[in-house]
Amino acid sequence: MASNIQHLITVADLDAYPDDGNRYELIEGELFVSRAPGIPHQLVLNNLLLELGAYLKSNPIGVVVPGAGAVFSNYDAVIPDLVFVSKERWDSVVANDRFVAAPNLVIEIISPGKENRARDLKAKRGLYAKYGVEEYWIVDGENRSVIVFRLHEKDLEQIDTVEGIDQISSPILPGLLLSLSTIFNNT
Repeated sequence: MASNIQHLITVADLDAYPDDGNRYELIEGELFVSRAPGIPHQLVLNNLLLELGAYLKSNPIGVVVPGAGAVFSNYDAVIPDLVFVSKERWDSVVANDRFVAAPNLVIEIISPGKENRARDLKAKRGLYAKYGVEEYWIVDGENRSVIVFRLHEKDLEQIDTVEGIDQISSPILPGLLLSLSTIFNNT
């Protein structure tokens, strides 16, 4: 009799994986592997980091961190592109050099490929909702747009798709007006 029981991968299993340039993430014990991001992805990341850093210098309400690990459970460990955590929540969200609880805002920049798109739109969105991320942005360089989701009850609901000459604003970052042309500059 064949068994349909699937072995769930744990964070301990993940820690034993080789440092081979791939990014290993776990969502509900399922392993997701991706290559290091390409230059267009990193240029968008840099533009976002510069803009959010300038905003936070004038409005010191929290910290933005690129590419740090987030370990939410023994079966859920991801590497968001950018996260923002308010000063008030920092001590309850960060431990042992990792995020261990939901940041206020998570930003993922979609890498090319339908698997990456599906992971960010479905699997990661579900994960971030499950752990209580207040707001989630998916930055789509291919379509030069940003999809904004906000937590409502236990779901991250899409509230906007920012395109063209529109600007992103957020109640998490009061007074921020982030232009898409700035985000996608040089990409």
